[in-house]
Order: sequence, then C-alpha cells, then structure tokens
Amino acid sequence: MTTFDERKDAAEKRFAHDAELEFKANARRNKLLGLWVAEKLGKSGAEADAYAKSVVMADFEEAGDDDVLRKVKKDLDAGGVALDDATIRKAMAELLSRAIEEIRAGR
Repeated sequence: MTTFDERKDAAEKRFAHDAELEFKANARRNKLLGLWVAEKLGKSGAEADAYAKSVVMADFEEAGDDDVLRKVKKDLDAGGVALDDATIRKAMAELLSRAIEEIRAGR
C-alpha cells in the first residue's frame, strides 16, 4: 500500500469516527434536553425517561435541530411553560457541550 493510500484510509476512518461521535453527542444532548423539559413539565421517573426518548426520536424527522426545537416548544406551550426559542437553544448548546464531555469521559 502506498503512503497516499494509507493517508486516504486514515482520513476515511477519522471521518467515520467523527461522524459517529457527532451522532452520539446529538442523541445524548437530545436525551438530556428531554429530561430538562420533562422536569419543567413536572414529569419524573419513567414518565420523564419516556419523554426524553420521544425528544431523541423527534430528531429523525429532518436534518438539523429545528425539529427538536419545535417538539419541545410545542410541548412546553401545551404544558403552560413559557420559554422562548432563545432560551431553549441556549439550553441545547449547553447540553451539547455536556454530552460531548460525557462521551469523552467514557460515560
């Protein structure tokens, strides 16, 4: 194998690894977001866990974070919890950072 082929293979592996980590981080962020919203809605235990799973599943509707934002905003509004989009997006950013730290720490 040539040096070029080895570099190409290494780059492909790095790309696949990075994509997998990004997927895991987003899924974990969505679970954490779901638990955060569940707490605001007064849910706990199994009910909060089920809600968090529904937030994770909402992310498969379309690319990007808008599908998740729409879901939690709708649920918060229905639950009488007034949070604006900026507050939710800030929580999403903070929870993504936390998710990345947890993955790097092996948790």
